[in-house]
Amino acid sequence: MGHFNLLFCYPTTMRSIRILQGFVLVCILLVPILIFLFLKSFGTNTYDIPVFYEKGVDNPFQECPIADTTQHYIPEFSFTNQVGDEVGRSDMEGKITIVDFFFTSCPSICPKMSAEMERVNDMFRDDDRVHIMSISIDPQFDTPEVLQEYAEEHGAKAGKWDFLTGGVQETYDLAKCGFIIPTIDGLGIPDDFAHSDKFMLIDELGRIRGYYSGTSREDVDLLMLETKVLLHASEGN
Repeated sequence: MGHFNLLFCYPTTMRSIRILQGFVLVCILLVPILIFLFLKSFGTNTYDIPVFYEKGVDNPFQECPIADTTQHYIPEFSFTNQVGDEVGRSDMEGKITIVDFFFTSCPSICPKMSAEMERVNDMFRDDDRVHIMSISIDPQFDTPEVLQEYAEEHGAKAGKWDFLTGGVQETYDLAKCGFIIPTIDGLGIPDDFAHSDKFMLIDELGRIRGYYSGTSREDVDLLMLETKVLLHASEGN
């Protein structure tokens, strides 16, 4: 009889463990949603997202044509996306824009960044108020045709998630002086290119509101949460 009880209890214990594991998984998945609902229920003043460069950007070598005492905004630019359309600063007006710099032949961090940006794209796929821009730092290789193939690999739809290519000097000026991130031209050699792993969160006015590591799942989770907070704040304006 004791042997029978042991056999009977074993599957019951395993079933309990699986139920407990499922409950823990559901709780983990609900955490970001519960945080957002909490913030939403108590108004926008309970979660302050900083505005970067309110008093300008340090420009010690005077390499950027930017003011150093007033609010910094993303400057004008116009690049070509994966289907040949012109996309730029005007397309950011009135929207929350998430931006990164990459190149398709990147041998190191770009695949991870693009995979994480896929998650962002999936989260806001049906929200027209959110726009994603991935800007190539190797525009001589990354033609619209190359970008279109890359975009298809990552489930990106032009107009929602735009992969952009432009002039070399304009691209590097925009990265360093517009989005304030370090970028180095590899002159065609993939291993010699250097760029930030950051995703930038830009509000509807063109102000930088956050930098997040595109190789960190936790940072990207925070980016998505703070994007939702900005969207909620804009609803009240």
